[in-house]
Amino acid sequence: MFKEAQSHVLIDGLAFPEAPRWRNDRLWFTDQHARQIRWGDLNGQSGILAEMNDLPGGLGWLPDGTLLVVAMTSRCLYRVSEETFELYADLSSLASFHCNDMLVDTQGRAYVGNFGYDLHGGAEVAPAKLIMVQPDGHVSVVARDLIFPNGMTMTPNGELLVAETFANRLSAFTVARNGQLSGRRTWAELGDATPDGICLDAEGAVWVASPGSGDVLRIREGGETIERVLPVGTPYACMLGGPDRKLLFMLTAETDDPVDAARLRTGRIEIHTVTVAGAGLP
Repeated sequence: MFKEAQSHVLIDGLAFPEAPRWRNDRLWFTDQHARQIRWGDLNGQSGILAEMNDLPGGLGWLPDGTLLVVAMTSRCLYRVSEETFELYADLSSLASFHCNDMLVDTQGRAYVGNFGYDLHGGAEVAPAKLIMVQPDGHVSVVARDLIFPNGMTMTPNGELLVAETFANRLSAFTVARNGQLSGRRTWAELGDATPDGICLDAEGAVWVASPGSGDVLRIREGGETIERVLPVGTPYACMLGGPDRKLLFMLTAETDDPVDAARLRTGRIEIHTVTVAGAGLP
């Protein structure tokens, strides 16, 4: 049997929160269908860092502290500075549909996923590429044939784990010194769970936000579920943060429909205290 727990709500009134990152004693995230980059603190306060003319996807910081954000529909990365956006990389020639989440490693390399097909337009599922942006701006494909590559985490021993949402699995890659990926393998088959956002803990387990099953699961390599948290809303992303990285943040909403999410504003940041601290990136 696995442990089961409930969450409680820290922040509400959001549209569709995604891409949580813990940095400088705050949770940073995108409110996707409100087109905002936001922050939240442990007192339940939240504010806007910047507003975009596109849907913001993944977030990450370069080694010099520069914030990067994914512009989903234009398929670009932008540098963010005091509400100004400067083009960092154009991925439109390689991404087959909207870009989504991103992981920036300690060398400043950005790994960016994309839908692969028109999800909300009713298109058939199609494979997508994982794209890497080098610090010098060079853009290349580092993995192919991923089924909706979504959340990512990088382990301390140099593996990149990628959530393939509609393949119901986590895939692992070995990361070379130059950032190239090899040795793809299935890290966990997840059954009915649909992995969206993920994060790693110090025991090597992965927390998985699964909107399809409505829970956040702690998974060991091989697919065993060892803990389960039931949030108030449907979970789309998760992150371990707080002073000791033992606070599990869960980003939830009642709908991912762009129009309904912006209108209903059912998005929440929910929290639950865990016993094993976060590890790895982001």
